[in-house]
Amino acid sequence: MEIRSFASADTESVIALWRACELVRPWNDPRRDIERKLEVEPELLLVGVLDGRIVGTVMAGYEGHRGWLNYLAVDPDHRGRGYGRLLVHSAEERLASRGCPKVNLQVRTENAAAIGFYQHLGYRVDDVVSMGRRLVEDGPGASHREPGQ
Repeated sequence: MEIRSFASADTESVIALWRACELVRPWNDPRRDIERKLEVEPELLLVGVLDGRIVGTVMAGYEGHRGWLNYLAVDPDHRGRGYGRLLVHSAEERLASRGCPKVNLQVRTENAAAIGFYQHLGYRVDDVVSMGRRLVEDGPGASHREPGQ
């Protein structure tokens, strides 16, 4: 599998993959998530390509304190071949090259398979509470106005 940075022509394939992997939720507009990522460290939106087809993704980011992984996806028909591990490793290498000391990620509590996958890679549950607050509503009927507009 070749791992490379996302290109605009990948958009529809990436969104289809995220849907197939059940990563898309009503409150997250995947197209807007891609647009936002392309404004900040676009080279850290990675795709895994096999035989000319996108079979995996990972979105990484680093804000100077911690790195983050989002949207790790491997096509269900290609799981169990080490592609997820390769994507995570590639993202970690790119974050480390920026001086990133630690990588964080969030997994939905009901996703035992993903939790097990990350634990196998050496990730551990941190003794923290994950909190969030939407600043932009992306759900159905949202206007996509950014704060201050």
